[in-house]
Amino acid sequence: MAFESARGRIVRPLARTLRQHSEGAAAPQSNRAPVAKLSLPGPKVELRFPISSDARAFYRRFFPGTGPNEWNDWRWQMRTRIRSLEKLARIFRLSEDEYAAVARHKGSLPVGITPYYASLMGLTDASEPLRRTHITTGGEYAKAPGEDDDPLSEDHDTVVPGLVHRYPDRVLFLVTGTCSTYCRYCTRSRLVGNPGGEYQFSKSQWEQALDYLAAHTEVRDVLLSGGDPLTLSDDKLDWLLGRLRAIRHIEFIRIGTKMPVATPQRVTRALTRVLKKHHPLWMSLHFTHPKELTREVAEATARLADAGIPLGSQTVLLKDINDNPATMTTLMHGLLKNRVKPYYLYQCDPISGSAHFRTGVDKGLEILRALRGHTTGYATPIFCVDAPGGGGKIQLAPDPVAGRDGDYLLLKNFEGKIFQYPDPNGALGR
Repeated sequence: MAFESARGRIVRPLARTLRQHSEGAAAPQSNRAPVAKLSLPGPKVELRFPISSDARAFYRRFFPGTGPNEWNDWRWQMRTRIRSLEKLARIFRLSEDEYAAVARHKGSLPVGITPYYASLMGLTDASEPLRRTHITTGGEYAKAPGEDDDPLSEDHDTVVPGLVHRYPDRVLFLVTGTCSTYCRYCTRSRLVGNPGGEYQFSKSQWEQALDYLAAHTEVRDVLLSGGDPLTLSDDKLDWLLGRLRAIRHIEFIRIGTKMPVATPQRVTRALTRVLKKHHPLWMSLHFTHPKELTREVAEATARLADAGIPLGSQTVLLKDINDNPATMTTLMHGLLKNRVKPYYLYQCDPISGSAHFRTGVDKGLEILRALRGHTTGYATPIFCVDAPGGGGKIQLAPDPVAGRDGDYLLLKNFEGKIFQYPDPNGALGR
């Protein structure tokens, strides 16, 4: 008989001599008292995925007859997404603006919200942050100057279908057009959720991308995105990661996903076993607001981190949603507690119909000033603008250079105080 150790490895019983005595000759007589029978633990039982009390109340109210097993099944969450005006109106008290905007929508970027993610939203308040990011409003139909359906010119840098090669040593691999939830400010709103565009496994398209990668030895870093790669089944994800790992010059694979945030039930033990096979593997998680930091998300990030996957966050700066230092500080601290390193804070891309989500660029710098020095550097993301026209990510930070005093460079710290640094041969600040 074998049993599992705390690290999950099979361990053989230590009582070989006891077994030999029982199988062979009688054991020598002894005056000792009888020894209690050795009891070994059985197979480790997996803990159930947690369900918060708010989520339980939500599904009992709006999905009667649903039990915890269904609720914690990510495929049920995908099948049961709230995708029609009728279903939205059954759960949310829609404003006139929301109702009219959803009724008017056609084409890509439909409304799509998993029941779990809907349970985090304000059901009666149209201004609630997470709700604003997922239910269509009239602002999407107003195109402001400088906006474009493909503002980052990804289509221009697409070398084969689904593969964007912009930077010298890395590529963006769009593996699906499906997400579990559709953010209204999505950079790829022109692509995701199209009728017929929620494609699943397209082996012929992936093969073209894999052939390109095999031929281009300068590529060492592949970012899987879409859509959301974790909407793929375990076996298809395993196949794709395995093919990428077989290309010897590819050193680094990343997955960009919102599933652990919007559908944390996707992070099953089986998924983590698949991901562990393909290290080194990193994951970028799309967080928006502290309301997303639930018990369920804590379980999902813990499973990923325990599987040896470094986790980073990518957050889009959104007007009246997370564009103040208090909200952003709470979010960044919460991420660290969930073993997620704040990585990027993005200025909202100028996609068509996104003006109502965008702040001024100075707002991002204000938030960085509020974070730097006032909390750990681990909690301070990189603020960047993804330059329209395909210029790539451009990092921005508050300028600490206050000038020079002879051979000394003058630097401003987080408190606004000026300090001198000896720099006799330097040109900075002149």
